[in-house]
Amino acid sequence: MVFTSLNFLLFFPILALLFYLTPLKWRWASLLAASFFFYINIKPVYALLLVGVISSTYLFTRLIDKSRTEYKKSLFMVINIILVLLPLFFFKYFTVTNNAIIQLMESRNLHWPLPEIKYMLPIGISFYTFMAIGYTIDVYNEELEADRNIGIVALFISFFPLILSGPIERAKNMIPQFREFHPINYENVAAGLKMMLWGYFMKLVVADRIGIYVDVVYGNILNHNGSSLLIASILYPFQVYADLGGYSLIAIGVSKVMGLNVMQNFKRPFFATSMAEFWRRWHISLITWLTDYVYTPLSFSLRKLGIWGIVLALMMTFMIAGIWHNAAMTFVLWGLMQGAFLSFEALTYKKRNAFEKKNNLNSNPLYLAFCMIITFILFASSQIFGRAITIKDSWMVFNKIFTDIDGAPYLDLTTLSYSMVGILILFLKDFKDEFYPGKFSFFQNQKLWIRYCSYLTFLFIIILFGVVGGNDFIYFQF
Repeated sequence: MVFTSLNFLLFFPILALLFYLTPLKWRWASLLAASFFFYINIKPVYALLLVGVISSTYLFTRLIDKSRTEYKKSLFMVINIILVLLPLFFFKYFTVTNNAIIQLMESRNLHWPLPEIKYMLPIGISFYTFMAIGYTIDVYNEELEADRNIGIVALFISFFPLILSGPIERAKNMIPQFREFHPINYENVAAGLKMMLWGYFMKLVVADRIGIYVDVVYGNILNHNGSSLLIASILYPFQVYADLGGYSLIAIGVSKVMGLNVMQNFKRPFFATSMAEFWRRWHISLITWLTDYVYTPLSFSLRKLGIWGIVLALMMTFMIAGIWHNAAMTFVLWGLMQGAFLSFEALTYKKRNAFEKKNNLNSNPLYLAFCMIITFILFASSQIFGRAITIKDSWMVFNKIFTDIDGAPYLDLTTLSYSMVGILILFLKDFKDEFYPGKFSFFQNQKLWIRYCSYLTFLFIIILFGVVGGNDFIYFQF
């Protein structure tokens, strides 16, 4: 069951009704049952892994809480992190590693005892693993007490709107909310449904429509020229933004309908004027998680190296981010590119800041627009590694873009036209929210007739131009 399926569109209204009919003190139990029902409907056997992660996390966080010595607390934290990571490493990295070793050995006429292995990656494992680890570290750091109710812990790790593609939430935000449900609130329900409507627009009208073109071009790189690959490479960041951003908004909206506040995951990233700012706006839940649990401890341990300690911490953090996305060299390079961009900005920050102040550039619209374009180009170039299957394919894309740009591009006029309209609407909405947040409101307009006309218009656009039965959410593969 996924957000764009008919099953979910039937499941969620029934759940919301049952949720609000349930007494307040038992609502967490209704959500826990719904979360496991939701996950089991995807692939039942993988629920066993989820139960294992929940059980291990509950047991060891309770042991951490009860421990009186730092040694025992550290030991229990490390044991649980290892146990929680084992399924992720096995399903995400063992197969790739084993098959790479087989190919390497066979190329040298040597025998490797293990056969080639293929496993499906359990959907959501990267996300609920990070949530479990974050909860464990927070308990270890005494930022919150280990919850005594295993059901509450289970609900935090398995909460159905978040389990498949995030946002990667924190226990200190969600667990108190699971313990303090409130009566039905019209404003929460209305706000949640609006988020869901816009999320479905982003996914079905923008992301899946762009995906038709991008899949055709990147699915046959050898037979497409640089012009087609350039167009596809420019479109792909918008596809990922609309896809994951759309999923996040639906997840946040579903939670809001039930009175739960989930963190924002995107904040108009294509208006960022630097890569550092971009990563404060893009996949916020992942980046803040990596900042708190990876980058900050690393940079602290490397503080004696000064600015180079920051650079090394950035490179290591984003290499981990790349590996988290996928066990492939393409994503390792993707992560190293992000680390390199951010490191360059860190090394040149003082000079750039002085130059911008001296020439009063921070308020110059043309300069800011130029910085936004450069930031987008840097991100889009790194996303070539994120979209191509192999390193060889990635280099072929770059080579063709720079050497084979003269020919006519592949044109699917219907798909490109719909995609451009979808991107334009998305851009205008983000532009309005970025620069004129209190003006030109449609969903939030004080006039009732404008609000309802807006709802019906976007519902009509989704039904008419949305790609029904299109691709799954991109981040399901991660």
